Amino acid sequence: MRPRVKKLIGMPALIVGVIVYALVVMMVGQLKLAQSGPVAQLAFFAFFGLIWIVPAALLIRWMERVDRPR
Repeated sequence: MRPRVKKLIGMPALIVGVIVYALVVMMVGQLKLAQSGPVAQLAFFAFFGLIWIVPAALLIRWMERVDRPR
């Protein structure tokens, strides 16, 4: 697959994925941590605020990878 097509597929997927991920994490955080202290909330949102980098990096690596010619 050409890099241009990969980027055409990957960028909207990345944007939609990050938005959906953020909404889900916020909803879970509100439901599960409503009665928790600020330290627990900080730890939860700091962890899940950084963990999205792993799937985003994998997607970006796929978009940038040059396929071998057949």
